[in-house]
Amino acid sequence: MAATSGSSLRILTVTVSDTRKRFADEVGKRLDAELTGAGFTVVRHATVADEPDHIRELVRSTATGNAADAIVLSGGTGINPRDQTFEALHSLYDKPIEGFGEALRRLAFDAMGPRAIYFRASAGVFDQVPIFSIPGNAQAMLLALRQLILPTLASAVEMATGRETYTSGRADRPSGADLSSQRDVNVALKPEGPPSSTR
Repeated sequence: MAATSGSSLRILTVTVSDTRKRFADEVGKRLDAELTGAGFTVVRHATVADEPDHIRELVRSTATGNAADAIVLSGGTGINPRDQTFEALHSLYDKPIEGFGEALRRLAFDAMGPRAIYFRASAGVFDQVPIFSIPGNAQAMLLALRQLILPTLASAVEMATGRETYTSGRADRPSGADLSSQRDVNVALKPEGPPSSTR
């Protein structure tokens, strides 16, 4: 069961990749920087192979061990034969959050074009811990964070643990530290280069 301490929610971030190493994982580093810049605490960044059993074990042990209040995974969401994050998490979720993937694909289609349909992003709750699985593509990762995750993460944790309901009128409350002092989540995204894959 997740436990919160004020607004400093504990986040586990994960890069799903068979080959990417931490020193060269620019998307993973940017993911951590965005979360910490918004007032969250990244308790750990892990790299896990694109193996469903490995992904599930990391998520399961983190949630049941109360090691984080939420988990954000990046990568493994495309249609390459090795992209298996969706399958790994779909079988684990106690409560899938279907609207997350739908919303990200809509946003990504507007920003990136039809390749966005291949982003198999997902979200759900396991053992009262919200889990977000987003593409490893830098532009899609920033869209997911700035438009969907950062503005709602604190409320997601409170709803998942039963401390808040979606009708309580707080779902649009800034998450972590006061986001009014942070970057505008609607700023134009400037990817480092054209996306080469949907991972």
